[in-house]
Amino acid sequence: MADVTDAIKCTEVNIESFEVPAGKTFELDLLQGTTVNMNGNITFGFSNWAGPLFLVSGKDITFNGNGYTFDGNGPAYWDGKGLNNGTTKPAPMMKIKISGIYQEVVVLNSPARAYSVDSSAPLLMTSLTVDNSAGDKPNNNSDGKAAGHNTDGFDVSASNLVISNSNVHNQVTPPVLLVNFLSAQYIVPRMTVWLLIKVLMSPLLATPAPEVMVSQSQQAFRIKTVKSATNSSVSGVHYSGNTATGCTKYGVIIDQSYPSTLGQPGNGVTISDIDFSGSKTNIVVGSDAERVAVNCGSGTCTGTWDWSELEVSGGKAGNITGFSGITGFSQT
Repeated sequence: MADVTDAIKCTEVNIESFEVPAGKTFELDLLQGTTVNMNGNITFGFSNWAGPLFLVSGKDITFNGNGYTFDGNGPAYWDGKGLNNGTTKPAPMMKIKISGIYQEVVVLNSPARAYSVDSSAPLLMTSLTVDNSAGDKPNNNSDGKAAGHNTDGFDVSASNLVISNSNVHNQVTPPVLLVNFLSAQYIVPRMTVWLLIKVLMSPLLATPAPEVMVSQSQQAFRIKTVKSATNSSVSGVHYSGNTATGCTKYGVIIDQSYPSTLGQPGNGVTISDIDFSGSKTNIVVGSDAERVAVNCGSGTCTGTWDWSELEVSGGKAGNITGFSGITGFSQT
């Protein structure tokens, strides 16, 4: 850590293996055009604090992880409660505030949320791994539940962002991908994830979700909007060529009652142009799961949604309430 101040004065930064002291952020505020090369693994000491553990900022950055790991020491924090009244955990673990390219980085055992991405300039994030698989099992503090919780993969507030060719393993209750605000381009090709969109107060536009592979999750594809949100919208979410198996609760769920699930919906967010088109999306749900559930507020889901390339099998039909504009799809 003592070398960071001098290193960030250079336009090439090489990171060797070391441990970041507990309660400290490994921060890189980089010069424009800097190239960063990881040459070893980074570990973080344990402390109950808010984090982040790592923060990188700068313009036109090339960040080469070279397959090395940021180890967040998650098992020391995990208690099955995540950010819900459990012990204080660094969240996010990784704060990304750069433009350019960020690639070939492994995040292991994030205490809670793995990435927060906050960028208003073009950014490509590719060939990334988030591995919280160790959190699937209970520990001495989780009362028999999975120890990891709220281990979101990507929490996004960005413009002109592409995430590609990446893999995330987290626990089934939290999302892999949480979108708070984005504009312009947002693409998630070939990710082994499930896609969730949570809208608070901002418009969400033009979100292609091609070639997503989902396995053994509570739901494959979910759009949820906060019941109390106002003056907000979700539009242009296009699913194509996706596959999902082993969904335990829902195949597709669109719900305007968050934080409830399929409760009384709010009326402050409009949803439009949600399509399953292009290549076929195939979803297989478990015997107790609902194939599709839609819960819209009064007049808030609008237009015609083309679901002609969605096929869901297994389970039982869910309720579609508050909206009659879905075409080309039937649960019967």
